[in-house]
Amino acid sequence: MNEQTFSLQLFPSTKSLPNLKIAGNIARNSNQLAIRYMLEGDLKEIAIAPPLNTPLRKDELWEDTCFEFFLSIKDSQLYWEFNLSPAGHWNVYRFDGYREGMQEETTFTTLPFSVHNQADGLALALDVDLDKIISPEQAIEIGITTVIKHRNDEATYWALTHQGAEADFHLRDSFIVKL
Repeated sequence: MNEQTFSLQLFPSTKSLPNLKIAGNIARNSNQLAIRYMLEGDLKEIAIAPPLNTPLRKDELWEDTCFEFFLSIKDSQLYWEFNLSPAGHWNVYRFDGYREGMQEETTFTTLPFSVHNQADGLALALDVDLDKIISPEQAIEIGITTVIKHRNDEATYWALTHQGAEADFHLRDSFIVKL
């Protein structure tokens, strides 16, 4: 099993709430991918949708607080964007190249993950079988990101690294986790 911890960085030109931290770990065991996010800090200033009994596949989750990761096959232009809302909504998109050919990845019909509100934070965990999109022997590269929407409607952008002049999670130079 290959496991790594991470800590996301705020995009430099945006202001964040004090004491906000986003960290976690990601692991791959054969073709099972496990990712855990932990959002810590003063969450009462963050717009977080409450968990729903019936989560749905939804578009444009990135317009609100959304945990995301981008997964690519090493040496391929093809990549996927996984969106996970604290409310339980989700989506997976496939791209043929940098922001090209975006379409829902229909091989995923559900994407069950858990969200736990804690006294000083929020934990989100996803375990996903990648067999539907890649083979176990293929090396993958991942960019881990989060959009945090504040109660005043301002959004902040968090990632492992920010390689562009603007916050752009699709830049392949940002897919720095190798599994």
